[in-house]
Amino acid sequence: MTPALRIFSYRPNPRVWKATIAARLNGVIVEVRGDTPEGLVDWLWDFDARPLTAADREDASTRRMGRVGFGDTPLHKTAAFLDAHPFGTVPAAFSPDGRTGIFESNSIARAVVRLGEAQLSLYGRDPFEASRIDSFLDASLVLGRDTQAYLLGLRAKDVAPTAHAAAQAAVEVYLKAIELTLAPGRVALVGDSLSLADICFACEMTMLWYERASSAHLAERKLTPVLPAGFPDHYPRAAEHFSRLRAHPAFAADLEPHLARLENLP
Repeated sequence: MTPALRIFSYRPNPRVWKATIAARLNGVIVEVRGDTPEGLVDWLWDFDARPLTAADREDASTRRMGRVGFGDTPLHKTAAFLDAHPFGTVPAAFSPDGRTGIFESNSIARAVVRLGEAQLSLYGRDPFEASRIDSFLDASLVLGRDTQAYLLGLRAKDVAPTAHAAAQAAVEVYLKAIELTLAPGRVALVGDSLSLADICFACEMTMLWYERASSAHLAERKLTPVLPAGFPDHYPRAAEHFSRLRAHPAFAADLEPHLARLENLP
C-alpha cells in the first residue's frame, strides 16, 4: 500500500517516533527513509530521498551548505525539496504526491493523528482537549529549543557550560509541570486516555537518554547529567508515566531497543 506519509530524517531520531508511534496506534502507514546523522551528507535530500550517485555529487544546482548539526559540510538538496521544506531541515515529511511538505516533528505527528482520526482519536474529545494537547506540544518545543544545543554538544564532545545550564533549567521546568499534571493519580496528560501529548512526552524523554552515552565527557567537564539516573526520586509520577509508556507495544517497538542500548553502555 502507498504510505499516507513519507518522512526523511536522520536515524535513530526519537522525535520522528512521535509520528511512527501514532501511526501504530491509529493504523496510518508511514514510510521513513534516512541514515545516521553523519550519513545524511551522502544522501540526495528530496521527496525521493536516496544515497547520492556520482552524477548527483557533480550537480552543483543541488549543493547547499550545511546548517545546525552538519557544520560546514555541503549537502545536496533538490529545488523541489526546498520548495516543500523552505527551512531545509529534517525531519522532513511529505504528502504521498510529494508536493506538500510538513516540517517540525510535532506537526508531522499531528498529520499522522489527523490522518488516522477515524480509527482512533489521539487529539482529545473536543476543541478544549485538543487545544490542551497543543499546549503540551508547544511546551515541548521550548524544551527542545533549550536542550538542542546541549545534545548537539554532547554528540560533538564539546558541551558549553551555558548550554548545559540552559538545558538543566529547561528540564527542571518541564518535569515539574509534568509531575503536577499527573497528580493525584492521572494516567494520561490530557483527559483519561492516551493522546499525542503522552506520545510527545515519551519521545522528548527518550531524547534525554542520549546523555548516558556521554557520561565520561560530562565528568571531564565537571558537569552533572541534566536527567540523572535518580530522577524518579524527584519526579516519581513523570518517571512512572514514562515507564508505563515505554512498555506499551506501540511505543516499545521504537523506544525499547534504543533505550536499552543506552542503558547498557559500560
